Amino acid sequence: MDSSTLPTQTDMDNTAMTLDNKEEHSDIESESGTQTIDPNAIILAEALTDKAISWQIHNCKIIKKTVTQDLPLPFLYHYDSLDDAVKQTHPLTPALLAQFNTPMSAREAAQLIGIDEELLSSPWQVKVTGSLVVFSEALQLAVRLHWTNTGKETQQIYTKDAADAIITAFKDWQFFGRVDVLYKNNKQTLISIDEQNPNTQELPAESLLTIEASGDYQQLLATHALAVIMKLEADKAELPWFDKAILSRIE
Repeated sequence: MDSSTLPTQTDMDNTAMTLDNKEEHSDIESESGTQTIDPNAIILAEALTDKAISWQIHNCKIIKKTVTQDLPLPFLYHYDSLDDAVKQTHPLTPALLAQFNTPMSAREAAQLIGIDEELLSSPWQVKVTGSLVVFSEALQLAVRLHWTNTGKETQQIYTKDAADAIITAFKDWQFFGRVDVLYKNNKQTLISIDEQNPNTQELPAESLLTIEASGDYQQLLATHALAVIMKLEADKAELPWFDKAILSRIE
């Protein structure tokens, strides 16, 4: 999303104000190296899963799409697709077991087993990756996320046609990868937390990341990106705007 999508504040100085974390939080640091959370700060993962905030989805797009029946699969996938009756007449031999993880086409697998290719069910191999931006005008906060149907190279779906395969594949889609943040509000601190003691408000100092106000996207550190993704995945059923945007894009 272009940074101009988020509203600007004309009464602010064009030069972004840099928050001095040492001065801002010096009174809450303890000798044990822990910090407590500023009660007025926006916590990124919590805000993203807050249904009371008017989140909008922008620029949901497909980055890469693979939907095919032609890619080679390990022999075991081909053999497992056979009917039990065929498996009984063509049991696994030591020679077949030795090929279990060997990638091959359905035709090659049929020749190896000694059967007609039509007896094998060729799955659709589906992998779609994409991105979207979720943003709040009130918070002047935008977050770019990435999504996919599988973390594997492809997901094997046994359906008659490609359209049904895609729908089936995205019954359990997931967020993954990098997370980029665009934050233009220099009046309120935005923080990310990647680890916190569930019984107290204290957390290791290195677990708290202050995200500065900026006109450009900032990539979160891997541990913080993972924390955001885990929170989104845990609450995904309560955030239907993500599901709606992604499913409407892949159909």
